[in-house]
Amino acid sequence: MKKLTIAAIAASMMATAIPASADLAIPLLSYRTGPYAPNGIPYADGVEDYLNMINARDGGVGGEMIKILPCETAYNTTKGVECYEATKGEGALVYFPLSTGITYQLIPKATADDIPIHSMGYGRTSAANGKVFSHVFNFPGTYWDAASIIVKHMMDMENGSLDGKKIALVYHNSAYGKEPIRTLQELSAKHGFELVLLPVDHPGQEQKSTWLQVRKEKPDFVTMWGWGVMNQVAISEAASIRFPMDRFIGVWWSASENDVIPAGAKSDGYKAIAMNKPGTDFGVYADIQKHIIDAGKAAGAGDQVGAVLYSRGVLNAAYLVEAIRTAQKIHGVSDITPGMMRDGLENLKINQARWTEMGFDGFTSEIDVTCENHGGPGLGAIQQWDADSGTWSLITDFVGSDRAVVDALIDEDSTAYASENNISDQCS
Repeated sequence: MKKLTIAAIAASMMATAIPASADLAIPLLSYRTGPYAPNGIPYADGVEDYLNMINARDGGVGGEMIKILPCETAYNTTKGVECYEATKGEGALVYFPLSTGITYQLIPKATADDIPIHSMGYGRTSAANGKVFSHVFNFPGTYWDAASIIVKHMMDMENGSLDGKKIALVYHNSAYGKEPIRTLQELSAKHGFELVLLPVDHPGQEQKSTWLQVRKEKPDFVTMWGWGVMNQVAISEAASIRFPMDRFIGVWWSASENDVIPAGAKSDGYKAIAMNKPGTDFGVYADIQKHIIDAGKAAGAGDQVGAVLYSRGVLNAAYLVEAIRTAQKIHGVSDITPGMMRDGLENLKINQARWTEMGFDGFTSEIDVTCENHGGPGLGAIQQWDADSGTWSLITDFVGSDRAVVDALIDEDSTAYASENNISDQCS
């Protein structure tokens, strides 16, 4: 798919009025069952409630109603691929499987089928290079961005230097958990800290030996790439060895209420990187309350509104709705195809004024996706848990990653993938 020129976009936006037609099909590959259901449920609820709110409040997008195609994966890669095959023929516009394993399997399939993937902050990090991965988008940031931003925060805590320090990575022993390793190794070489790697096998309930190793190694910081029960067990185990919570910093998938509440007061001070501000003090939640919750149309029990993973599901859905709107404008039709949706994602631009119009005033960072950059701005903020109030608060501004390190790794990995798969520059 070649890059659309500004002239072509402008011409298409001047086309005749967009007519009403068929539904916009959005597959929801969710996991409401299985060991990761406690995390999958609020995320899926957020996606469904936002999309249904758009239908109820606005009559859909551009006169088209959104049709959700639910399919249960149980966070199983094989089931995820089966869901893709079962739904792609129904006009599926985009996939967002909330699983790195499923995403890896779908990249070649979806690209061949001309269907985009939005793996928001997960999946294959080097897919941020749109010159190679034409149909994969991982904005607003990648695992490698997150690793770099977490290290930046550690540096801030150590007055700008990590030289001679030790950082332990406690990670889910899967493709997901292994994603930040190379980045942390590069940052270790650059900043002079020692990196200790501590894998935890699925599902992560047995971690006694891991935290005995942490106690033995005495790292200055621990960062965590976990998911599901692994996170809450890790936080409880860290507390049991009295590791200081303000030096325990998780990725954005180790950053929910589910992760900290089970440890009670002992989780106080735990930190994690965030894609957006916590809480419900945003207009979009009033609209969801009015059109969905109060109307008895909630995807779940209606008790997750404002929770971290619910909010992330809302954010994911908001990106997709704006990408649909962008695609409709580019192509001058309302009944867009998956290929047109790809164009909408690749030309997605949301500044703070537009976020405010959408009910997300100050909620997250601006987005300006291009053909070359499918990873977005790569920004993140650090949030911290207050066990007394039971709330997360941002303790930093949104900051960028070390682009020199991250971009070099993206270029290296994506270039190798392009060579292996005989892919030419998709933006030339």
